[in-house]
Amino acid sequence: MHIAEGYLPLVHCLGWGVLAGAHVWAGSRTQTPWRIPVGSTPREPVAALGPRAAYASAIAFGLLLTSLKMPSLAGSSSHPTGMALGTALLGPRRMAPVALGILLLQALLLAHGGITTLGANTWSLGVVCPWVTWGMWQLLRRLHLSDGVALGTAAALGDLATYAATAGQLAFAQRGAGVEMGAAWLSIRGVFALTQLPIAAVEGVLTALAWRALAPERHPAPALGNA
Repeated sequence: MHIAEGYLPLVHCLGWGVLAGAHVWAGSRTQTPWRIPVGSTPREPVAALGPRAAYASAIAFGLLLTSLKMPSLAGSSSHPTGMALGTALLGPRRMAPVALGILLLQALLLAHGGITTLGANTWSLGVVCPWVTWGMWQLLRRLHLSDGVALGTAAALGDLATYAATAGQLAFAQRGAGVEMGAAWLSIRGVFALTQLPIAAVEGVLTALAWRALAPERHPAPALGNA
């Protein structure tokens, strides 16, 4: 998913940087009370997590999964997003700065992604993915699916939404070269799908298992204002 250096025009890099930066600023400046989902049994691990442990869990899970990359479309790569667990623990609003930190570490230490494309990658990974995941998780919970199944399914759908957004960013970058944007988006998305569909399914299973380990029983998700 990470777009590498040189694949986006400078004006696109600046534009995505402004959009992503607004979400990072909002996520880091959130003044609403932090509240982990809690159930009736305080002995469960998720109820014992404090803010630092929840952030550490979100960063570690995201960094681990996004580092499992495989070659895909030129200028990008395929891998899990790793954002769903953090979204469940912290809410979608706080995931933009988490994603930025992960992307910055990978760009500087692993040559994965890039500095000029940091804004574009943060937008798809730290904004699109958490909000799609959050929305689907809430919807599936209302359908009375178990927490693990609901979050795992939402994680897979958030993964696919991330790659659809990345395909849109790459297609938009090619628009000035005389390429029709819709056709380019469908073509890029199709290439991504070859590797991303099975990866999304695996990510859903891993996320469900991780959440199951933290929350053996059903927990109410935090209200959006407190997320």
